[in-house]
Amino acid sequence: MKRLIVFDLDGTLAPSKGAIDDEMCKLLERLLRLIQVAIISGGDYPQFEKQVIGRLPGATDFSNLSILPTSGTKFYRYQGDWQKLYAEDLSSDEKKTIEDAIERAVAQTGFQPEQTWGERIEDRGTQITYSALGQQAPLEAKEQWDPDFSKRKQIKAILDKTLSQFSVRLGGTTSIDVTRPGIDKAYGIRKLRDVLRIPIDQMLFIGDAVFPGGNDYPALQAGAETIQVRDPNETKRVIEAIVAVAR
Repeated sequence: MKRLIVFDLDGTLAPSKGAIDDEMCKLLERLLRLIQVAIISGGDYPQFEKQVIGRLPGATDFSNLSILPTSGTKFYRYQGDWQKLYAEDLSSDEKKTIEDAIERAVAQTGFQPEQTWGERIEDRGTQITYSALGQQAPLEAKEQWDPDFSKRKQIKAILDKTLSQFSVRLGGTTSIDVTRPGIDKAYGIRKLRDVLRIPIDQMLFIGDAVFPGGNDYPALQAGAETIQVRDPNETKRVIEAIVAVAR
């Protein structure tokens, strides 16, 4: 049995930008009573509060939960309240370089949709995230825009060249995450090892994008055992199996 279970968020624990449902709340609360849990996502900390933390029951053992926003570039632990342990912030010049390159890459591919909902390029401090349909796009529209990742893979291929000094990953249903090089979910996995003193071979990572170019793939590259899931419903079945073994 592993000592730490690490989850992706969007597409793994919850629909993109959506909150975990009642069944997932109960499963996570049960899991946290038995074992250390961490969540790594491209979203910033307020998204974790909305999607996960604020949904869990008040009796949840938050001392067993680690939160790593923006692909592991930030780390939060519960110590009476949630405390930020570190943040790898981008400089103003780095942010402008990334944002300009994204605009050029999208224009070059011609994949900018006619309708968008909210901000398309979001500054998350430690990460710049491009959301093709905007941050507030409805889930149905997002799921239909790039279901096979083909559009974003073409945008990423351009960014890999123009932003070679950064790390470019595909995440969520319509997004691309850009951080400093080497600061991704592999970085987060290593930080979990250092902070929690748990060897990487004692971690299990669960995510929906554990493939080359996916933003969950660095967890596999870091040496963590991984399970790729299709959606939150499949994740629930995995958690049930873990709880059954851990009890």
